[in-house]
Amino acid sequence: TSMDDFKEHLRRLAVHDDALVEVIVSEEETLLASTLGEKTAALVRIAATIAVDAAPSTFQHAVSAALAAGASYDEIVATLEAVTPVTGTARVVQCAPKLALALGYDVEEALEELDP
Repeated sequence: TSMDDFKEHLRRLAVHDDALVEVIVSEEETLLASTLGEKTAALVRIAATIAVDAAPSTFQHAVSAALAAGASYDEIVATLEAVTPVTGTARVVQCAPKLALALGYDVEEALEELDP
């Protein structure tokens, strides 16, 4: 049953089961993909990318994966907004330009153009 699946996964992760961790890291079919769906999993990865203030290349990879999974630009930006209560405003402000660049929008350049 699904209840047993989540318990098994938590037990295996708690003891650092290398086989399960390898499957998860390689993004192969796991409980994640079968339960959340590809698009939701990709949006969760964007949220984690924001939470750890990852490098711009990581944002690019996460956004590309989300777009390939069918996420819209609005859903990706909504993910940034959704993590604000957890990560704090400073983190979101810091990550917004990186997320924007990954979406092909240079916020800093746009702001310079607006400044007379």
